[in-house]
Amino acid sequence: MSRTKWLLLALVGVLILALATGCGGDKKDAAGAKYIRYVVGAEPETLDPRKMSGVPEHRTACQLFEGLTTHGADGTIMPGVAEKWTVSPDGRVYTFTIRANAKWSNGDPVTAQDFEYTWKKTLDPDFGAKYAEMLYFIAGAEDYNTKKAPADKVGIKSINDKTLEVTLAEPAPFFPSVLVHSAFFPVNKKVDESNPKWVNDPAAFVGNGPFKMVSWTHQSKIEMVKNPNYWDAANVKMEKLDILLTDNDSTALSMYDGNQADILIDNIPPTDRKRLMKEGKVKTIPYLSSAYYCFNVEKAPFDNEKVRRAFSLAIDREAIVKNLDMGQTAAYAFAPLGLPDADKGSDFRKVGGDYFKPDVAEAKKLLAEAGYPDGKGMPPITLIYNTNEMHKAVAEMIQEMWRKNLGVEVRLENQEWKVFLNNRQKGNYQVARHGWVGDYEDPFTFLSLFTTGNGNNDAQYKNSDFDKMVAKSYTLQDPKERMKLFHEMEKKLVQDDVIMAPLFFAPQYLLQKPNVKGVINSSVGAVYFKYATIE
Repeated sequence: MSRTKWLLLALVGVLILALATGCGGDKKDAAGAKYIRYVVGAEPETLDPRKMSGVPEHRTACQLFEGLTTHGADGTIMPGVAEKWTVSPDGRVYTFTIRANAKWSNGDPVTAQDFEYTWKKTLDPDFGAKYAEMLYFIAGAEDYNTKKAPADKVGIKSINDKTLEVTLAEPAPFFPSVLVHSAFFPVNKKVDESNPKWVNDPAAFVGNGPFKMVSWTHQSKIEMVKNPNYWDAANVKMEKLDILLTDNDSTALSMYDGNQADILIDNIPPTDRKRLMKEGKVKTIPYLSSAYYCFNVEKAPFDNEKVRRAFSLAIDREAIVKNLDMGQTAAYAFAPLGLPDADKGSDFRKVGGDYFKPDVAEAKKLLAEAGYPDGKGMPPITLIYNTNEMHKAVAEMIQEMWRKNLGVEVRLENQEWKVFLNNRQKGNYQVARHGWVGDYEDPFTFLSLFTTGNGNNDAQYKNSDFDKMVAKSYTLQDPKERMKLFHEMEKKLVQDDVIMAPLFFAPQYLLQKPNVKGVINSSVGAVYFKYATIE
């Protein structure tokens, strides 16, 4: 999944309103009930689950919506709005039974038709969903999304109001784990058809999760209250939840220190993060996260593979993670640690190993061969990154490495999240900060990003051979053959075609008031406040 977003203006209002706060975690509403204030990061680009792609959006949506499956308190996959499901003997047909008491926040019943409508809308080639490829596990989904077949050929069928039948293109034993992602959250068919602008209006916003939205002060705060119509409302402890919005890590930490916020995840300034980790206040959480710089392979000079390789080889990853000193691991490949390989207990990254090592002499040689000896004649280069103190620190370190090792001057450009995302997705850049958080625990969630036309293929990479490898992976049932192909795919991206410069793998960083309990954090970045309490 793409990552971190945060804005600064309009926070003054949040700070003023929060000055009445007492001890951390003791914020009370008008009725005197305690509630949690979570700094999610930037202003969400959208809260339409069919169109979102960033971490702040996904973490916010996890409170407002629920898919067929969800994460349990121990991080395992468990039934969500579906109380059960069966799988056909050939592993291709899943039949989900939606809970009889599942309702939308407006009281409407959650139906199988809502899921069928939502998923087919996501796949509609004219709708513009960035995560449509997530649904390609479903038979006919890719053909419909690429205008090769009609919608009625997609393997999504509502048998009745409470029974949804999903036919996969090929067996995928991990399919239930994929369904926790926001791309599979439902929207209310009746509401969406009658009022397409519902997602932008808190008064009209309808979800099926444990909380419901009551207000959205843009670039400041999203207020939520317990959803009384949620099927498991009896186990939702908090009557209220505030999602605080800021792209400034220092502001976020000040809010926490001033008892105006109760929990931060990752939104902590690098220097303070390091200090707080040593003090034992910041905890690390496993995370399927990969940080890298993405080259636009269609923009000069990065349309030249030798230039891309030179820029990657000239980066000292060990120096970066040593300087950051926050538990990151230098990356010489794309997929992070923590993903399973074919053999039980094996790790995909450890099996695959490294694909390169930094080599300044080789980098200088390649740059000269590309026609830019010691950086001479190099056209102006700009590196873009979104507002975040750690991204800025990393960019400045790499800028100096490229100047020192290659003789190349690179201009840094900090962009607000929505502008940054738009420019990256449309290819309006040369080099861009990037990061990906796995959507489920399988290497495919990383390697499938770079197919031609993929909404998250910001590198603008087009390679028919790679596309065929991805297509072939859908048909492989033998785990060893499948993982072997995945390693070949990763090698092609990182070592052969060098469409990226991997930087490091990072954990999640959690700063949470001691009296806040029951928050669920998953390795794919989802956060759930369903069971959260304040003691």
